Amino acid sequence: MKNRNHSWDHERFVSLDAERRSTIASEEELLARRNAASKEVGALMRDGKKDEAEALKAEVSELKEKIAELATKREQVEADLNDIMMSTPNICHPTTPVGESEDDNPEVRRWGTPTEFDFEPKAHWDLGPELGIIDFDRGVKLAHSRFYCLGGKGARLERSLINFMADTHFSRGYKEWWVPAIANRETLLGTGQLPKFEEDLFKTTDGMYLIPTAEVQLTNLHRDEVFEADQLTTKYCAFTPCFRSEAGSAGRDTRGIIRVHQFSKVEMVKFTKPEDSQEELELMVKDAENILQLLDLPYRVISLCTGDIGFSSCKTYDLEVWLPSYGAYKEISSCSDCWDFQARRANIRYRDPENFKGTRYVHTLNGSGLAVGRCMAAIIENYQQADGTIKVPEVLVPYMGCEYITPEEL
Repeated sequence: MKNRNHSWDHERFVSLDAERRSTIASEEELLARRNAASKEVGALMRDGKKDEAEALKAEVSELKEKIAELATKREQVEADLNDIMMSTPNICHPTTPVGESEDDNPEVRRWGTPTEFDFEPKAHWDLGPELGIIDFDRGVKLAHSRFYCLGGKGARLERSLINFMADTHFSRGYKEWWVPAIANRETLLGTGQLPKFEEDLFKTTDGMYLIPTAEVQLTNLHRDEVFEADQLTTKYCAFTPCFRSEAGSAGRDTRGIIRVHQFSKVEMVKFTKPEDSQEELELMVKDAENILQLLDLPYRVISLCTGDIGFSSCKTYDLEVWLPSYGAYKEISSCSDCWDFQARRANIRYRDPENFKGTRYVHTLNGSGLAVGRCMAAIIENYQQADGTIKVPEVLVPYMGCEYITPEEL
């Protein structure tokens, strides 16, 4: 917990746990006494000892009240314990580097070299509106700040990227799903967004939530279910819109489409045996890298340290794409092994009769494959031409139906 920059009230947890155990013991003792007394009442009535039976009935009634009081107390203590446990992050994998912040994330590898231009390049927040493919003003008019509209080939580029990503992952063994963009509370509890990150979510008037990522839906497809051993590893992918309030991100990436309230993403999720999850994480990172390599976008892979890693993850790799407007790499994918953390919360298990009795928890993994808006920003900036047009990456030409994005009217 210290390595994660997380507070852990050990004394309160132990105190609540002791109180719970004591309350259960008292409750069971009184229940045993009540059951015994109830049987005695019947025997006394049969023996004609009505007065003694009535006195014992009064005692049984008192016992019921005390049991109800203890049950209420136990339920409150268990709720307090559950709040602590549900707000406690996963334990980091031994290979996760120890560090305090993103500044301590070590670089694993790079692919490609930062794009160089023989002219003054423009940022996507300037070039997009000039080409008539991104409209920030109309996004604000229709909704609020940090929303935007895509028009013409901008809309087509978004759709092309989604189809390209989904098709590519499907070709690599991922089953594609189409899932709801709204989730119930239990679903978000299962993957760890609730209760800790409720302020980051958009909530409906009837207590439902707009999903922040397809991870929550894909993982919970198997909530309270049991896999057979030969079904693992199971690989899923899905395109969904994603909604995030970006609480606490004021002033960060306020220009462009890097940090917004609604964005598209193609997500990957895996269910694995415990002994396979670390290898499957490396393979998932390769699947995300494959998209960037096919698009010929320069990127790097970093390993998140203990002070920067996500709540549910035990080990995470981030892929960062090169953005000329920042003169730096920016996150475009995060691939995480959550070990059995989410599986415990969502009760997802598997059976393998040849190797053990009963069931065990699966390991769950998730990764962006990729964030579509950020990918679009990277294409606009890295593929811009001196005449203000944008060259379409070769793999997207069949989807786009053109080789260049030229100026057009919204």
